[in-house]
Amino acid sequence: MSGDEQRANNSAETVAESPANRWSILVVALFGLFAVNVTVTILAVSIHGIALELGTSEPTMTWVVTGPMLAFGVVGPLVGKLGDRVGHRRIYLFGLAGAVVMALASALAWNAGSLIAFRTLGAIEGAATGPASFAVISRIFPQSERVRALGWWAMVAAGSPVVGVVLGGPLVETFGWRAIFIGQIPLVLAALVAAWKLFPETPSHSTGVFDIAGSLTLALGVTPLMFAISEGPRVGWSSSTVISAISIGLGSLVAFVLVERRAIAPLLPLHYLKRSGFSAAILSQSALNAAYMGSFILTPLLLQNVLGYSETKTGLVSISRPLAFSIMGPMSAMVVSWLGARRSAAAGATAVVVAMAAMATLGASSSVIAIAATLALAGVGMGLAMPPLSASVTVSVDPHDLGIAGAAQQMMIQVGVVFGITVMQAVQQGRIDSVGLESSYHWGYLAGVVLALVGVASATRISAATPTKVDV
Repeated sequence: MSGDEQRANNSAETVAESPANRWSILVVALFGLFAVNVTVTILAVSIHGIALELGTSEPTMTWVVTGPMLAFGVVGPLVGKLGDRVGHRRIYLFGLAGAVVMALASALAWNAGSLIAFRTLGAIEGAATGPASFAVISRIFPQSERVRALGWWAMVAAGSPVVGVVLGGPLVETFGWRAIFIGQIPLVLAALVAAWKLFPETPSHSTGVFDIAGSLTLALGVTPLMFAISEGPRVGWSSSTVISAISIGLGSLVAFVLVERRAIAPLLPLHYLKRSGFSAAILSQSALNAAYMGSFILTPLLLQNVLGYSETKTGLVSISRPLAFSIMGPMSAMVVSWLGARRSAAAGATAVVVAMAAMATLGASSSVIAIAATLALAGVGMGLAMPPLSASVTVSVDPHDLGIAGAAQQMMIQVGVVFGITVMQAVQQGRIDSVGLESSYHWGYLAGVVLALVGVASATRISAATPTKVDV
């Protein structure tokens, strides 16, 4: 063990011995994670107005949301592995510093292309904070507290983009979209200063060769596929562009597997995919987030187009979902101690299925209370399911691969989000002519039921164990 690795181990051990230090670091980590990631989706409800201001089309402007999601998922494994090699504290600080620069650049964007580029680059910086914070939290918290801590992490990681969707419309309407990014700068700077002072360094593993070929083939595999999922419903699945993207993506993923089998230090150790505690947990997270975020995009459209809600009223009703998530996430540790990790995850996933089914009954006659309760149930389900799913991943990988484990989760969650939004909207749009506008939303939510059922089936196969020691 090198001198730097020994000092990092000693630093993490010192933090682990002090509960006050652990929870202070958790607060700082989550504040930075929120400050960076909340803007990933904050422009989603303002695409029409921004397109008019910048003189472009709405389909082009949708890339201001889709682009960051793509980058967030693709770059996650790269920065996760980099964190395992050079230390996650450094990667976390790098992510925050880059987010400040990209926030300023976004505020000064002069056209659609520059705004899309700066938001996409900003998401790359934001992707660094997810795996890094996951690895640090997993290392400093002992068995009795780790699931609870990961509950808070899961809440912020999945919830901050949702909060961005809820707050985006009123904030843009009141202050303008440029002011949002100006306001983001002091928040991220405050998180950067606090993390610089409080974060311990994690051990680095600098031996071996960095897996550049794996990084390139993974990016070339995931990006075209996510592009095809996003653009297929708009330009047609038989379009030569979509077919080419699918072909390139699938071919590159095959190349990725071949590269990883031969790599000395693989970007994603493939033997982890054989461990159900790892692969099943990540698949469940992806499927549940597909249904969760897909319904989150559909619901505002239902409320405004069918029930005639204003943007403000839509936001107030929709906030019940992330609020329920925020309450249930930290409480999930108590449920896990009662039911166990596997049963808790399956119960939370089942609650998401029930919520999707209930949403499929919403219509013009639905009351505000009924709508808010249905949305809150989805938040409760996600808050209950995500922490034990994350904990299952931590006990299924070696300690020095915690960064890539967090990155794999992040990538698959983003793949699920884009897939869920695209599929549920495509189903809803495709049924308008045959069943009418209101009933078309029912079909979109039923697609969410199917996705959530995949999450339930996968959750029943995760690791039943919880972390038994502090990995330092």
